[in-house]
Amino acid sequence: MQTHENDTETQQTDNSGRIAALNDRFRQTYWGGKVMTTSGVNELTDDARTRVFAAVMHYDNFTEDNDPYGEHDFGKVVVEGQDFFWKIDYYDHTMNFGSENPADPKVTARVLTIMLASEY
Repeated sequence: MQTHENDTETQQTDNSGRIAALNDRFRQTYWGGKVMTTSGVNELTDDARTRVFAAVMHYDNFTEDNDPYGEHDFGKVVVEGQDFFWKIDYYDHTMNFGSENPADPKVTARVLTIMLASEY
């Protein structure tokens, strides 16, 4: 017999997998949300920014240490010796509040922010 606690844990795991898949699709295609960059990233040359965007797009180094919830919502890339962080946040479609259910794209607006690690 499965307990309510087990049901909740299973749902969280299912949601984490769904959230990770949506985040991966967004990060790998830049489709399905908004992309924001910080002033430090904006000041890079076009070529350097292109390399940073490509590094974020191809990032796949998720571990239990850097992705404890399995949502693929944060990472660090190094481009030309410089550290960059990227982070996906979840908002409602008005962009005024957090999403009630990041696993449901019908109620979630994703925002990917790319920044210099020094800007964090």
